[in-house]
Amino acid sequence: MMTVERYTPASAAEWDAAVDASRNGTFLHKRLYMDYHSDRFEDCSLMARDNAGRIVAVLPAHSDGTTVSSHRGLSYGGWLMSPRADAEAMLEVWRLMTEYYAGLGFIRLIYKPSPHIFHKYPAEEDLYALFRAGGQLKSTLISSVTDNSAILGFDMSARQSVRKAMKAGVVAGESDCWAEFWDVLSTLLRERHNAKPVHTLDEILLLHSRFPSNIRLFTATCEGRIVAGVVVYVSDTVAHSQYAATTAEGRSLRALPLLYSHILEEFSSLRYFDYGTSNEDGGLVLNTGLIRQKCGFGARAIVYNTYECPLIPPTNHE
Repeated sequence: MMTVERYTPASAAEWDAAVDASRNGTFLHKRLYMDYHSDRFEDCSLMARDNAGRIVAVLPAHSDGTTVSSHRGLSYGGWLMSPRADAEAMLEVWRLMTEYYAGLGFIRLIYKPSPHIFHKYPAEEDLYALFRAGGQLKSTLISSVTDNSAILGFDMSARQSVRKAMKAGVVAGESDCWAEFWDVLSTLLRERHNAKPVHTLDEILLLHSRFPSNIRLFTATCEGRIVAGVVVYVSDTVAHSQYAATTAEGRSLRALPLLYSHILEEFSSLRYFDYGTSNEDGGLVLNTGLIRQKCGFGARAIVYNTYECPLIPPTNHE
C-alpha cells in the first residue's frame, strides 16, 4: 500500500532528507538548488510514501502544457529511490504516478534518469518500470568519464601539454574569481556558439553560496591572468565538469590539460570524474574534436538518456 502526493514548499525539509537518503539523488535535487529557477518552471514534483508514511521515492518534475518532465531544468533526475524501493515497489509507484498525472490531464512524461555513475548504490528499478510502461528512448548524449578505480591516465599528447604549461609558468588551483572566469566563459560561448552560459553570474554565485562544497571553481593562471577555468559540481561519487573554458592564450599554453590534471588529483578519492557531454542536436551530432581531447585525458563514454513515456494508466502489472 503506497500513495503519491504533490510536493509543496512545506515539505522542503522532508524532501531534502529523502534526497540525502536516496540511492541516486545528488545536491542538484535539493530544493535550494531546484528552486533557484522556479520562476521558469511550473513545479509538479511528487513524493511517494509507504503505508507507514515513510518516503519511498521523490520525483523532481515540472509541467508544460500536457507534458510532465523530470526535469528539463536539471541534467538528470528521475525517481530518487530510498533503499526500501525495490522493483515491486517501483512498479507500484510508477502506476500511482501515471494515474495521478493522467487524472490532471497530462498525456506524456519526459524522463531523464540519473546515470549510474551518480548512484551511491544500484538504483535502476525505475528503468524497468519505464520499460513496462512503454517508455521509448528519445535522445542519448555521450559524456566522457574517468573511473578512478582503474584510471587509464593521460595519453602522450596530454602529458606533453601539461609539461608545456608548467614550463610556461601556468599555475592551477582553486579560485574565487568567479566574475573574471565568467567573462572568459561568456566570451568563448559567444564567439564559438553565439550562446550564453545556462547560469548567469548572479545565479552561479547564489548556488555557490548555497552549496559551497559542491560547486567549486578551479582556474589556471599565467602571471595572474585567468587563462582557463573549470566549474566542478561535486556529488558523493562524481566530480563533474559543469563549465570549462579557456582563452586564446590559454589554448596556446595548453593550460586546460594542466588544470584538469590538478582537478583529477584534487578529486582522486571520488570514483568518477565526468568531463561532460560532447554532443549537439540532441545527441545526433558528435563533436569529434572535443571528445578526442577528453579521450586523451583517459576518459571513456557513459550516456545521459532521455525517454518519453505515455501517461496511460495501466490496467495491471501482471
